[in-house]
Formats: sequence, C-alpha cells, structure tokens
Amino acid sequence: MTATGGLDHAAIEALLTRVRREVDDGLLPSCQVALGYRGEIVVSEAFGDADTDSRYCLYSATKAVVASAVWTLIADGSIDVTRRVADYLPDFAANGKAEVTVEQVLLHTCGFPNAPLPTTEWADPARRRERLASWALDWEPGTRFVYHATSAHWVLAELIAAVTGQDFREVVEQRVTGPAGLPRMVGVPLADQAACKEMVLVGEVATSEEIQATFGVPRLVGREFIEELVLWFNDPANREVGVPGAGGFGRAVDLALFYQELLHNPHGIWDPAVLAACTGEVRSRLPDPMKVPANRSLGVIIAGDDGFSSARGLGRTVSARAFGHNGAGGQLAWADPATGLSLGYTTNGFDRHEVRQPKRGAAIGSLAGLCATA
Repeated sequence: MTATGGLDHAAIEALLTRVRREVDDGLLPSCQVALGYRGEIVVSEAFGDADTDSRYCLYSATKAVVASAVWTLIADGSIDVTRRVADYLPDFAANGKAEVTVEQVLLHTCGFPNAPLPTTEWADPARRRERLASWALDWEPGTRFVYHATSAHWVLAELIAAVTGQDFREVVEQRVTGPAGLPRMVGVPLADQAACKEMVLVGEVATSEEIQATFGVPRLVGREFIEELVLWFNDPANREVGVPGAGGFGRAVDLALFYQELLHNPHGIWDPAVLAACTGEVRSRLPDPMKVPANRSLGVIIAGDDGFSSARGLGRTVSARAFGHNGAGGQLAWADPATGLSLGYTTNGFDRHEVRQPKRGAAIGSLAGLCATA
C-alpha cells in the first residue's frame, strides 16, 4: 500500500464512514471495501462479522471474470464473436437458436433471459449441454436487451469448454485469476471454503409506492427468483460448481485487483487491442427495462456520458470511460481509466429493500469515484 500520490484521504475517510453505516446500524452482518490505485491496493477494510480475508459470493460480478477468459480465446483465434454459437456447439441450434451469435450472448441480447438450468444439473456438463439445447427463444436475437441472470454465461462456459477441451473453471483459473496472482474465484473446492461467508436476507421489501417513485413501475420482475438464487450459494456443493454468471467467490480486494489488472494488464493476460475493445467499446445501447441504454461491451458495462452512469451501477462521479459489473445483493466492482481507481465492495447481507440497496451502491460508488484525482 505505497501508492499515495493523487489520493484524496478525506474522500477515503468519507467512503469508509459510509461503507460501515449499515453494519453499525445492524442492517448488514458484514462487508468489505477495497480500492485499487496505480496497480496496488491502497484501501482494504472489513466491518462487522468478517475480516479482510473473508470471502463472499460475488454474484454477477463473476460475469466479468468469466468474460475476460473469453477475451483470451478471442485473441488466440479460438472464438470469433461474430460466429454462431452453434458453430462451436452444434446441439445448441435446436428450437430456433441456430442464428444466435457469441456476441449476442455476451451482450445479453440472445433472447433467452429466463431459460432454466436446475441446480441438480449444474455440476454435470452433459446434462448442461442437453438443457442448453432444449432452450427456446423468447424473441428474435439481437432485437432486445434483457439481462440474462445466469443463462447466457452457462452458454459461455460450454463455449470455453468446447474450444479448449477443458473444464471452464480450470480455464478461468489458468488464463485469468492464476496469472493475475488472485485466488481461485470460480469453482472454489470444498477444502478451500472455510472463509466463505453465508448470505442472509435482511431488511424489509420496498412498497409498490417506493418502487414506483424510484423506477417508474410498481413492481420489479424477478425479485423472488433472485432471493432464492442468492441463498443457493450457501450450499458448499454449489460454491464448488462455480456458476459462471453468478457463483464466483472472493474478497473485495480480489475485485479491486482484478480491475487493476484490466486497467494496466501488467501480466500480459490479455491482448492489448482485445482488452481495449472489450473494456472501452460500447457494443449495445439497446434500452433496458427501465429505458436506460444498456451500454454493454463484450462483458462489462461502460459508464457513458449520458448521465446514466449511476443507473448502470457505477456511481455518479466516475468518468464516461469507467467500466465494471456489479452483483446481486450490492456487490460492487469497477475501474475508472481516468483516475486509475478500482473499487471492490462485498457484503453477505442481501437487502430485500429494492430501493435502499441500489441507493447504497450508488452512494458508495460515488464516494469511491472521488478518492483519486489522477
């Protein structure tokens, strides 16, 4: 923790005060926060029933880690995002999916956001492939953006396995987290789960009036499924599976360091041109259900200069070039090339209040964005 030039220490103190508030108030059982800067960790703190070595389910913050393994396969020519998924996984073409492209899967425009994969099939690659083949489309691929909570990244996992001949978890470890000097984040063996924190549901559900006032609709679709999903990863067997769109485990410091890797690429994990494109080029501006342009690259969300960076989960104070991918329950993960900052925030309290939780994330992200000037 030696990189201090350009840091605003008063802003860092304001960030830490805000991070610990819900723990002090008894809402969240624990949380961690970490800031990366100039390739190093400059802040790493834990509050509540945890320490800085505790590991949390990262939920959808996992998606960027898995996508970044795909980027290495794009660079070596193993995957072409303009090609059809069925070119790599022939059985996937069934039920009208023959024309779905790899790019559409990465952009959440592939048309099967709610396609099911039961927990009983997570650990069996053959059954996963059969299930993917059985999925049908809800609309024409490429015409709509609707977030695919887990389905799209199960397709990416099978693509990774098909082109490498290896388990997707091993590929992520060998190509990304291992070379970056990070602990294994996708598919944590049973013997290594002692530090994993159990997720708990906290707080009360927001009223329809509160949701209407904030989001313009009286109800957010899918909350019940998300609450069920987040608790699945309290099962050690499910942690070991490493669900590619939601089941990674790590510390806030791991997220902050991963995003420092994306900023600086010190270990040469990614081809520079591919990395620049995947973290800096918006490939889809189709509107999300809240009518906010998705601003999706091939694996992360880009803040943009249209005033919607906070709605995209990156806070109000980051630059237009900031990129990242948060996770359910309030996990935060992003980097800002303009300041060199990266943020990791993790908690094991899933706040059921659908307004309070995103407002907390916006506040923490906005304060974090002020912690460095250059």
